[in-house]
Order: sequence, then structure tokens, then C-alpha cells
Amino acid sequence: MTRTLLLVLASASLLAGGCRKSDGEQGAQGAPSAAQPSPAPAFDQDAAFALLKQQVAFGPRVPGMPGHQKQLDWMVQYLKQRADTVILQPFTATTPKGEVLHLTNVIARFKPAASDRLLLLAHWDTRQQADNEADSTRRKQPIPGANDGASGVAVLMQLADVLKKHSPPIGVDLLFDDGEDYAGNMYAGSQYFAQTWGANYHPLYGILLDMVGDQNPSFPIEPSSQQYAPEVIQRVYDMAEKIGLSQYFPRSPGIDIDDDHIPLNKAGIHTIDIIDFDYQGAGCTGSNASGGPCWHTLGDTVQHTSPVGLGAVGRLVAAMIYSGG
Repeated sequence: MTRTLLLVLASASLLAGGCRKSDGEQGAQGAPSAAQPSPAPAFDQDAAFALLKQQVAFGPRVPGMPGHQKQLDWMVQYLKQRADTVILQPFTATTPKGEVLHLTNVIARFKPAASDRLLLLAHWDTRQQADNEADSTRRKQPIPGANDGASGVAVLMQLADVLKKHSPPIGVDLLFDDGEDYAGNMYAGSQYFAQTWGANYHPLYGILLDMVGDQNPSFPIEPSSQQYAPEVIQRVYDMAEKIGLSQYFPRSPGIDIDDDHIPLNKAGIHTIDIIDFDYQGAGCTGSNASGGPCWHTLGDTVQHTSPVGLGAVGRLVAAMIYSGG
């Protein structure tokens, strides 16, 4: 994924929950209604890690490659056994080079008739080129995508299992968007979802999960999320503190990320990005220090991930759901 690699320094306005409009496009939604946290069902981080491993075993999930179709078939079957409704959004996207990508968003809905809803999303495709490899001769190879792709999906799929077994107090939509990481044609799935659902879809807010499987996870406040959805940032990070996860969710600014949450926010769906962009791993030799030495390299493997971040993020999101949003 292409990132805006600007390290934003702490400022009083960010830490105080300040918000400014971007290009005149600030969503009209107000802050979600307050709710006291209630005990959420347990989130099994080891089961989530097994789901991460299964995705990597399919091979690169690059549009047009065998692993992409294998992942789609497996994911749809899994979700149909758990969700109330599963919707497929097939669409095409054309890259700047004229390549036509055949893509599919998958939407798993729980309590679809409920008016109060949360949107949770992660991209399920993986990058077709390891463009941050130090060795330029290896940069055209597709990445395994253990963290950048499989980790967010693993958390959402395990949450689907939790939601099946424990009916949530509100509606929940899980969006597995496609075409996020194809170089030159980024965020195709979230853009398509925003175009097709944005006008008539009004969840309380959205949470994007991206790169949540690092071995030493830390999820500081992503500045674009603070800009677009300060009320959501405050609510989520307050919850992290209440349930004892502050060590993983520091209230400090991280790196400004251009990610799937941007098209959604521009469509009026207040969405934050939970992301650990500093992706470290022994033996990784990536050339882009801002994204960590494993980011967009062949080192994005199971060996450089762990269940810890999956568990922290899964527990936090489950707490948001079962507290009523």
C-alpha cells in the first residue's frame, strides 16, 4: 500500500480531540451515543492466528493469481456459516497501465435489520510486488502478506465466529475489501463500497484494521483518523484504557496513513484506522524505514507475525461491539 510517510508530531489540538475539515469534506455524523462497557465474549487470539496462517498458505492473494480465488472461496464459505447475510460485490478496476482487475468485496452482516450499526473492515488482497526489497532483482515478486492483508482479515473472521455464538446488541457489518494493495490502483474496494453504499448507509462509525499482526504491536493515533473522526478516536482509545489495553493503544500520534478509511470518511462514514505501520522483523531488509523493514517485502511472513496484536485488537473491537457501540 502507498502511504503518506509524514511523521506528525504531537500537538495540543490532536491530543485534545481537535478536528479540522479536509477539502471541505467532513462527515455530518455526530458522536456516537455514550454507553458503559459491558463484558464482551472472549476473543481467541490463537484461533485468529490460525486464520492468518491459512490465508498465507493460499499463496499471494493478488488479483488474477490462484491464491486470490482460493481465499475468496474459503472466506465466503466461512462467513456464510456464521453471518446472517453475506453480500458479494464483484466489480472491475482498470490500472493506470490498462490492466483490468476482477475484484470482489465481501460484506458479512449481523442483525441486518438493526438501525444502530458498526462497520469493521480490512483488505483481503495482497501486493503484487515487493517494492521495498533492498535487492532490486526481487522487487517484482508478490509479497506473502501475512501482516499486510491477512492480519486484519483474521481478526474480522474470528469476530464473525464470536458474533455467531453471541448475538450482539447492535448490528455489525464486516467489509472485506479487495484491490487495496495493487500498485498504481489503490483502495479500489473501499472506493467502490463508498460509491455504492455511501449515500444510504449510516453506521455509527467504522474501524479499519490494517497491519495488526506485528510481533511488538503498538497502535498510536493515526492522524487522518483524528482529523476526520476525532469523536471515534476518543471513544475507541477510552475503551482501550478501560479494558486494560493502553500499552498497545498509546494516545500519541503515529504516522499519517493514506488508507481505506479515507474514501469512507469522504463519503460521510466516520472511520478510523487501527494500524501498526512500524513493521519490524529479524532478517527483514526493506528499504523504506518509515514502514518498517518488513513492509512491502518478501519478509512479510508468518514468522514475523504473532497472535498478540490480533488479540489486543480483537478484544478492543469486541468491547466496542458489546458495549453497544
